[in-house]
Amino acid sequence: MTDRALAVVRAGALTTVQDLGRPGHAHLGVPRSGALDGPAAALVNRLVGNAPEAAVLETTLDGCAVRPRSAVTVAVGGAPCRVTVAGRPVAWGAPVRVPAGALLDVGPAVSGVRSYLAVGGGITVEPVLGSRSTDLLSGLGPPPLTDGTVLPVGRPTPLHARVDVAAQPAPPAELVLRVTLGPRHDWFKPDAVCLFTSRVYRVSPASNRIGLRTQGPALDRAVARELPSEGVVLGSVQVPPDGRPVVFLADHPTTGGYPVIAVVRAADLPAVAQAVPGTPIRFVAVRRR
Repeated sequence: MTDRALAVVRAGALTTVQDLGRPGHAHLGVPRSGALDGPAAALVNRLVGNAPEAAVLETTLDGCAVRPRSAVTVAVGGAPCRVTVAGRPVAWGAPVRVPAGALLDVGPAVSGVRSYLAVGGGITVEPVLGSRSTDLLSGLGPPPLTDGTVLPVGRPTPLHARVDVAAQPAPPAELVLRVTLGPRHDWFKPDAVCLFTSRVYRVSPASNRIGLRTQGPALDRAVARELPSEGVVLGSVQVPPDGRPVVFLADHPTTGGYPVIAVVRAADLPAVAQAVPGTPIRFVAVRRR
């Protein structure tokens, strides 16, 4: 049994292994997956000197606790939270040395939703289709962590520069999502499209890694017939029968049978990962580039 491993003591509400995901397999029905807050995952990897594609742990709301079998360097970022080693507070957003056998506890998010834990050498579970990411929709990759899970850890290399600190944005007080209308905005009444881009929605507690669900005014359709299933991309804003927009995130299905009124700019999606239920959302229409 390798000594380069983490034993999961407290798995938390939902903790998964994530990396850059597995793009390029949509034609096989495989979602992209990967860290929802990509910049946060990249920053914690830089803090411990990992390659950008190294796998990290993504926690949801209440953190997790792990015990390394050998001394490791770790960093926690994303949603701000209390971090302790053997019961003593240590830095958040900076590299920390954890002795073998010491309990590393990533506490509940103080603000935001998802914290990221990087370990020097990366989490080295077996890749599937070139990625170690957990995909909640298809079931590919390792299952969500449970108490007692043992995760293998790679050996650090000096090939990637390590930083001591890295500025991280605060979780959003409001989401401003730039959207390009279409491809099916003409399936909605003109006043519904105006409503979509002028009224304030809020993040629904039913949101997850598959999609950001919203609370707010329903959008009335102009076309009542069924839409044959068609391909959908990351950031697609699909409108199901209840009329409330759903923004597709990393684990989204690759096809859908409800009309897509718009697509969110990719640069605006990381903030969605940290938006707590009730956060205001504004959809702002922009021209195609």
